[in-house]
Amino acid sequence: MGIVSSQSFKNLITTYLGFGIGALNTLVLYVQFFEDEYYGLVGFLLSSATLAMPFIAVGTHNTLIKFYSKYSGRKQEVFLSFMLGLPLIILIPTTILITVFYSDIVDFLASKNEIVRPYIIVIGIIAFSMAYFEIAYAYAKAQLHSVFGNIMNEIFHRLGVMILLLLFAIDLIDMDQFLYGLALVYVLRMFIMLGYAFSLKKPKLRLAIPEEWKAILKYSTLIIVAGSVAVMILEIDMFMLGKLVAIENIAYYSVGIYIAAVIAVPARAMHQIMYPLTANYLNERRFVELKDLYKKSSLTLYIISGLLLLLIVCNINTLYLILDPAYSKGLYVVLLISLAKLVDNILGNNNAILYNSDYYRLVLVLGVFLVILAIILNLIFIPELGINGAAIATFIASVGYALAKIIVVYKKFGMHPFTRATLYVTSLLLVLGVCFYFWNFKLNPYLAIGLKSIIIGSIYLAVVYIFKISPEIYNWLNDNILKRKSRIE
Repeated sequence: MGIVSSQSFKNLITTYLGFGIGALNTLVLYVQFFEDEYYGLVGFLLSSATLAMPFIAVGTHNTLIKFYSKYSGRKQEVFLSFMLGLPLIILIPTTILITVFYSDIVDFLASKNEIVRPYIIVIGIIAFSMAYFEIAYAYAKAQLHSVFGNIMNEIFHRLGVMILLLLFAIDLIDMDQFLYGLALVYVLRMFIMLGYAFSLKKPKLRLAIPEEWKAILKYSTLIIVAGSVAVMILEIDMFMLGKLVAIENIAYYSVGIYIAAVIAVPARAMHQIMYPLTANYLNERRFVELKDLYKKSSLTLYIISGLLLLLIVCNINTLYLILDPAYSKGLYVVLLISLAKLVDNILGNNNAILYNSDYYRLVLVLGVFLVILAIILNLIFIPELGINGAAIATFIASVGYALAKIIVVYKKFGMHPFTRATLYVTSLLLVLGVCFYFWNFKLNPYLAIGLKSIIIGSIYLAVVYIFKISPEIYNWLNDNILKRKSRIE
């Protein structure tokens, strides 16, 4: 447990640091130095590459983690060689097809925005680099070394982008050089990760096929579907914006999405702990403890993410005064996506329950349905409502997916995440939201945001503490803030 706890803590710090650097890039540097259409272009290229990545990786990064420890000696070497070579084998016919239909692909991607046309190659380079980065990262995790990979995953490319943005700001590089430099950042990240992973344990490559190749390919196929679904849920809205409306709208949408993404950070941190714990409870059929964890994780995440939602919603108008006025078009994007993230956090360890149970295939089916629904809704709403239409589509699809997963767990396990405390938190959020959304301080925007956040946070945490809405948060506040010994179970 020592290595797990140590690396989990380090990964948490890395995640928050990476998010902070990303926020500086997204909310400040891009907004200040880029024209809206070029900011939108960057968003479109990265979203397209991210969508393509699971198909290039063909699920090998997840398959490697699942099967690697099963083998030893020569069998392990054969398996690793197969995993490293499989994406290249798939890539050869794919490259041929892309070459034959290249002009049609370019016409499709650039149909609405001609600015995309010269940079299609950037999508391919970044997608390939992302795929082999994930494979190398998976190999490192299979050796129980995740910290360096997490640094590369969360920080390296964001720092690289920051350097490129600063070079662009002082006119040392032009836009073409920035965009190809962006591709170079991802290529460098891939090679560094490959070098590090192979330094942990130098692989001996063997030209052979594993005995369990059918099971391996079957699992990889399922992971392609799962990975594609997960990525498309996150990226399909930006891709479709680039296909259906002027590309500068992606810039406004990206800023709104990133602001709302703050709400998802606590869940990312907590899931590192909840996944192995949930798996253990399921394997040992300890359903009483699992039910308790389900409710406690849901309530804890709801309280934390609810506070973040309040701070975002009640300060959003002031925040947009700091940014370029054009970006205020993303106001409703922030509100809708923030609510969607909040609903997702209410699920607690729901995903961990489903993915570690015998019902993970059902989740994949639900995920595929969600993607189809999201595409249809985007096609309906984006042409009429632009970025607000994309936000509406994402909200409906995401909330629908969350509700479906709650129903599945309730039907299969007889448990749900809600308690009376859930209602109390909802009431608290509504009251404070109504009170503070329309109350703005006539101060410097930075001071206004800081002062309002302190007031809201103090009232919110005081109510949670005084009424002991969550024993876990009550005890944490006692131990870490108030330094009191009294505890409740």
